Amino acid sequence: MAWSGGVLLGFMMLWTVVMAGRMISDGESMAGRRRELIDNGLAKTPQMGWNSWNHFYCGINEQLIKETADALVSTGLSSLGYQYVNLDDCWGESDRDSEGNLVAKGSTFPSGIKSLADYMHDKGLKLGIYSDAGSQTCSKTMPGSLDHEEQDANTFASWGVDYLKYDNCYNPGTSPQERYNTMGKALLNSGRNILFSLCEWGQENPATWANGVGNSWRTTGDIEDNWESMLSKADENDQWASYAGPGGWNDPDMLEVGNGGMTTEEYRAHFSLWALAKAPLLIGCDVRSMSSETKDILGNSEVIAVNQDGLGVQGRKVKSNDGLEVWAGALSGGRVAVVLLNRSGSQASITADWSDIGLQSSQAEVRDLWEHSTSKAEGQITATVDSHACKMYVLTSK
Repeated sequence: MAWSGGVLLGFMMLWTVVMAGRMISDGESMAGRRRELIDNGLAKTPQMGWNSWNHFYCGINEQLIKETADALVSTGLSSLGYQYVNLDDCWGESDRDSEGNLVAKGSTFPSGIKSLADYMHDKGLKLGIYSDAGSQTCSKTMPGSLDHEEQDANTFASWGVDYLKYDNCYNPGTSPQERYNTMGKALLNSGRNILFSLCEWGQENPATWANGVGNSWRTTGDIEDNWESMLSKADENDQWASYAGPGGWNDPDMLEVGNGGMTTEEYRAHFSLWALAKAPLLIGCDVRSMSSETKDILGNSEVIAVNQDGLGVQGRKVKSNDGLEVWAGALSGGRVAVVLLNRSGSQASITADWSDIGLQSSQAEVRDLWEHSTSKAEGQITATVDSHACKMYVLTSK
């Protein structure tokens, strides 16, 4: 099979990451060594949790949020690492109070945000909230935090909030670096460690500047619940792989798994690519009524372990030809994670040679993360992969 001329370059880039990663102790990647990270001690591995937007949009209330928290616990998802329960847009009143403070919407969050945070903390979970680096949030139903950064950060801290997603609508056209940095500093000065998730949509290449500002940064526009949108976000995110590491992660947007727009195999590929890319794993479906197939995908502990690996190296695309792709990335202990992805319209055989993925020894133990089976291989792995599907492995040198 003839592969693209970029194979050598892709291999060389991956091999650099693999070899550098092996020389650094677990929990500290090459990127982490040379990056000035935000000093809040959070997101040593990509954040995991749930966000209200992809499924509910503005239709949220405190009962829904509490029931979601209950479901994360009862399904066992919280014990796998899904700890943040994040409110997106539309949680607040349209105007600030007489002292200029943001106020929870009385008709939908009558008990207030502090009460909701207490509910999460009692369950061993954490509460996330949403604001905007402009005059209004994207729904235009709430004030943004522009020129109120310190006040709002202190408000969030007083409520016990653990996470801020910070959008970019209705901004004055000034540099996002300046506006996001202002909020980042305000959060650090608030007296509470709050994970800072920048949602600047990748417009001004935040991977190149956001690592000292927040714990994750959107590298793409909003994802949609379909195969092509998901793949385009994976591709856009891939180019920034070298900028990710413990404390700061590239974010190709939240998960659509379980929302109905893709097949089970497509959702499995979606989850595999996000895990390999060390993307934040933020569930976007209704976990109260999710199918067993959705739960099996989101609850695959072996795939989650790739995402949460302490080395913190973002996997990337290393081989591509006519929609048949190999994605790979270094893991702790000299292991390598591999995704064989079939983007084409028909079933096909995909091969990853050891030289593609930076594996030195001739033999390897091959763990199939979706079949939960183990085999051995020498020099390469080959699999027949259905259209719009993937295989995912962890390879350990023998």
